[in-house]
Amino acid sequence: MQHSLFDPEEVESERTVIISERQGSENEPLFLLDEAVQTASFQVHPYRNEVIGSIADLQAITRDDLYTHYRKHYNPANAVIAVVGDFNNDEMLEKVIKTYRDIPGSIVTAPVLSREEAQQNEKRVDVHGPGQTTYLQIAYHAPAAREEDFYAFTILDSLLTGPSSLNMFGGGSISNKTSRLYRRLLEGEYADSVNGSLQATYDPYLYNITITVRPEHSAETVLEQLDQELETLRNDWISAAEVERAAKQARALFVYGSENITNQAFWLGYSEMFDHYAWFTSYTDKLARVTPQAVKHVLEKYFNPEQRVVGIYHPDGAQA
Repeated sequence: MQHSLFDPEEVESERTVIISERQGSENEPLFLLDEAVQTASFQVHPYRNEVIGSIADLQAITRDDLYTHYRKHYNPANAVIAVVGDFNNDEMLEKVIKTYRDIPGSIVTAPVLSREEAQQNEKRVDVHGPGQTTYLQIAYHAPAAREEDFYAFTILDSLLTGPSSLNMFGGGSISNKTSRLYRRLLEGEYADSVNGSLQATYDPYLYNITITVRPEHSAETVLEQLDQELETLRNDWISAAEVERAAKQARALFVYGSENITNQAFWLGYSEMFDHYAWFTSYTDKLARVTPQAVKHVLEKYFNPEQRVVGIYHPDGAQA
């Protein structure tokens, strides 16, 4: 928080490393597809940008840009400390205060971000690149983690594709073979894999369904199958037993991903960033209270063709 120098030579060395990492990712079909879909999904919100940044930005950013950002944001008034383990509260608090009290702190005003307007029409993105495999990605706009809809959305994710791991450090795994899209797409031999991705975010983000298309089928055929399953789900009664099973799987994955103290510290600190640490401590209880009616509400509200981005990766047959 005080003593980093951002030596110009080290900045240039690290710039080379990050640009090389970015260029390596550009050989990965799913990175290219993810980036194209993400960019198309947001017009004004910074969520449209990949975390690693663009090549142009990585080349243009200066040492002084980095140092100014560091001096502004890396201070005690803009930090959360999460401590997990076997310790005495009073002793630990004394150590924390002693370590940080003399470091100058200044409140960082949260940026005012333009709210993304509701999407009115389906968007299509076609990405061409090396490889042998066609990928299909469908992105639906999803609620922020602190919104009440997020919990029912989590259950719907589990029901459709198997539960997403919200933990960026990983931990645990749950089979998705009981999910609806697994049964329709993989057992129906339309796809080789299907995965959902839901993230706990401060502002509304995306729910991505990523599908590896079997060679004998087109991405459009697989998309039709997905839409048929969603229509079936809309028209059928979602049973309490199905919701309970999906909730149980989602809770189990969350608990598995929170077993060790590193992940517990992560969740205590991270949830404080987008809501309050009680989000973490109450999360599984809130999942258990989700009803079939709440799941159906989320399905009707978010899973509409006009509110999604459909991305297709078209391989050119060349080796990546």
